Amino acid sequence: MRRSATREPQTGTEFHFLTVAALNGARRAARSRLTDTARPTLHFLERFYEIVENPSTIFTGSAVPPPSAPWQAADPRMLPLSQAAGTVAVARGPMTYDAPPPYSPTRAYPEYPHRGAGQTASTSLGPPASACPDVYDAVRESLLLLGLDAARFDTPAWNPLALCVQPGDTVVLKPNLVREFRDTRPGHDDCLVTHGAVIRAVLDYVYIALQGKGRIVIADASHNDADFDAVCAIVQTRAIRDFFQESAGFNLEVIDLRPEAAIKVDGVIVGHRPLPGDPAGYARVNLGERSMFALINDLCHLLYGSEYDTRELHSHQQGDVHEYLISRTVLLADCVISLPKLKTHKKTGLTVNMKNLVGINGNKNWLPHHREGTPSQGGDQFNDDGVKNRLERSTVAKFKGVFPFLGPLRPLVAGPIKAVGKRLFGDTSVDRVRSGNWYGNDTTWRMVIDLNRILYYADAEGRLHEAPVRKLFSVVDGIIGGEGNGPMDPTPKPAGIIAAGCNPVTVDCACARLMGLDFARLPVLRNCFAAHALPLVNVPYDRITLASNEPRCAGAIGALPGRMLAFKPHFGWVGHVEVEQNRHETRVVG
Repeated sequence: MRRSATREPQTGTEFHFLTVAALNGARRAARSRLTDTARPTLHFLERFYEIVENPSTIFTGSAVPPPSAPWQAADPRMLPLSQAAGTVAVARGPMTYDAPPPYSPTRAYPEYPHRGAGQTASTSLGPPASACPDVYDAVRESLLLLGLDAARFDTPAWNPLALCVQPGDTVVLKPNLVREFRDTRPGHDDCLVTHGAVIRAVLDYVYIALQGKGRIVIADASHNDADFDAVCAIVQTRAIRDFFQESAGFNLEVIDLRPEAAIKVDGVIVGHRPLPGDPAGYARVNLGERSMFALINDLCHLLYGSEYDTRELHSHQQGDVHEYLISRTVLLADCVISLPKLKTHKKTGLTVNMKNLVGINGNKNWLPHHREGTPSQGGDQFNDDGVKNRLERSTVAKFKGVFPFLGPLRPLVAGPIKAVGKRLFGDTSVDRVRSGNWYGNDTTWRMVIDLNRILYYADAEGRLHEAPVRKLFSVVDGIIGGEGNGPMDPTPKPAGIIAAGCNPVTVDCACARLMGLDFARLPVLRNCFAAHALPLVNVPYDRITLASNEPRCAGAIGALPGRMLAFKPHFGWVGHVEVEQNRHETRVVG
């Protein structure tokens, strides 16, 4: 029914959204003709928008983060993805990985694209009745829970990824292939890297959407000391790649995006060896004043990256320059599908989709990880200003200044010096907080948010656009997660879930809630909801909804009960990030 021309006064909510819409239009207009004279107007509009979205900032300067500005989708296909961003699927699956490589399904699904090839005999896991029987089925269930192409589900024509993948596209799958070993215990226990069974299931649905036309790349920049071939052997990428070649004649590419690998002795970098790197090269992307580091320019001289020599990092994080070196294979993609492992993290609290983007970089020494010094010195390297921390900082700073110049002596002295350091100052892997490995890390979350903006808004030449330039999707491997000393040395946490969604932020918020972590205590998530010229999420936190085949995991995110899966945080975060036991999260969103 058409409304009359004279309508009733708007409710507070209606007025709020109409005001925000009008302000968004004014902000976009101001940005489109940004001159020196227009800049004050834009700053006023940005501040006015922030106040309208969250009036409490007038008095406090901070509050529960407001929703960001709506996306202006450059590609009409992005609109349905944007509208679906508030829903996150959580499929209850098995508590272990049982299928052998190449991880083919145990059932004859109608849409299965490899007719007559690679289906294994059915197995008996014996999971709860509500759970999917195997990993492939859990991935499939997660796509159905999102309502993707629901009308054709269970028919040969079902194509759940058609919204983000079309024939002829280049699709990059970005799993977590961080490293083949843990720091203090043998093996990987299926809790360190994304399992090949999850990768294979997603690959099949990408292949269906491409209809045999296009390119699929599995790519990651693993940790600087990882043996990429060894990681791929764990994941069984060769078996998966051979299967696609033999059954479909399709060339699946696997790329190590690192241009070099570090040579370490007892964890100390003593040299580097060159690698082929990204065959498409790398692009510099400068976020400038849109970087999260632009807000702390006065502290950027304290930033520390991944190498002892910080001069390289400082040249890329100063003044108007806040830039990153990004894989062009990733930036050339029409769609990037993140396939992270569900883990805790020593610098950001958790690592799921957002932190997974550290693996799209061409030089990790451009990535700030912490600020040198104690809190009173402007640093977040340590968790307090004690004498021991100050002594360690001054001692280690002298060592770092000398060590790069020791040349061939470095491999000989690295081990003994590291052993002395452990005895004097404690072990980072056990109980000693250093290197920003605690809840007060104010650096890494900024880097992670910057990388996520780049993935949405930067083209293959490194130019930033006002609207997203590629589509993103996410499938999280939470069958066996990692808790405790993540991400490099986690303890296995059988969780039995696959989470999926169209927006990395909302999926990460859902994963945090399931892990028993409070998003408001996680800067890497909380700050995504603040208004920004390049927004990462278009729904407020309290409108995120979980759809699940497990009743306990379904419903509004703030109403989920208790600690859920109760992941144990990294020791530097224990007691500072958990959702309060046996309480709903209404204090966060209400």
